[in-house]
Amino acid sequence: MTRLLGRCIAPVLALFLGAAAQAEPLKVASPQRGSWEGAIPELGKQAGIFQKHGVDLDILYTSGGGETLQVVISGAVDIGLSAGAAGALGAFSKGAPIRIIGASSTGSQEVFWYTRAASPITSMREAHGKTISYSTTGASSHITALRFISEYGLKDSKAVASGDVSATITQVMSGQVDIGWCVAPFNLEPLRKGEIRLLAKGSDISRVRGQTIRLQIVNAQALEKKKDLIKRYLAAYRETLDWMYASEDAVQRYIVFSGLPEASVRQMLAEFIPKESLQIDRISGLPESMQDAVQFKFLTEPLNEKQLADVMQIDALK
Repeated sequence: MTRLLGRCIAPVLALFLGAAAQAEPLKVASPQRGSWEGAIPELGKQAGIFQKHGVDLDILYTSGGGETLQVVISGAVDIGLSAGAAGALGAFSKGAPIRIIGASSTGSQEVFWYTRAASPITSMREAHGKTISYSTTGASSHITALRFISEYGLKDSKAVASGDVSATITQVMSGQVDIGWCVAPFNLEPLRKGEIRLLAKGSDISRVRGQTIRLQIVNAQALEKKKDLIKRYLAAYRETLDWMYASEDAVQRYIVFSGLPEASVRQMLAEFIPKESLQIDRISGLPESMQDAVQFKFLTEPLNEKQLADVMQIDALK
């Protein structure tokens, strides 16, 4: 029996080891360690999906889209997940060596703003003269915070960078910042306990609801040198995303990886992040994103057709 089992396992083991040996290294920057969106590379790597496609991921976690943009520009990583659309378009217009290879998040249902339960503010529309936080300059949370101020006519309100979700809730609870930003499933537990109050989701703004607010970007030199590898990365990413929404094993792996309560994870999947919002093959609301970038001074004018053909590499990688 032992010999028979050995003969059955050996070919499978050899196939796995062969794929692992052939896997090529690829450096990826992922936002907010423990977030569902940011966990796609980690969970796919754990499950062997990226290795199956010949990709050996080296994952760097950042505090937000602005930091992700910088490490991709510098060449410290090949690919960056969840770069803010306005920040990425603005950087490209100034000559940054980046290209767009996919969407990362569309609709902004998972990003929300909150305040302490003791705060008199009960709605974002009441936030006149308040500090409204975002992660890093150029991130999607930055543009959405500015959009709240503009759309709701908030007088004397100021958007301020507060870093990642952990740093932000500390600043909110200590009174350094009036309104904090967050991404589900982080802080859903204190929200359920009534320690903080939900004021708004990014998707409350109709303009933002239809936009791809975060992008997957690649260093231009890396794209030139590693085009086939990046194609395989995208194929593995799609497969991982399908698995994460179909498999209880993926959910359990995520709970262990994130360290977040299972109830928060279940609530996130039910109320905040539908699978469609994380599709990577379609950029929605690009004209509106460019208008936002112009309004908030990331662009001096919308990109022209030649620039868009240069920066948008999604079809070329399908």
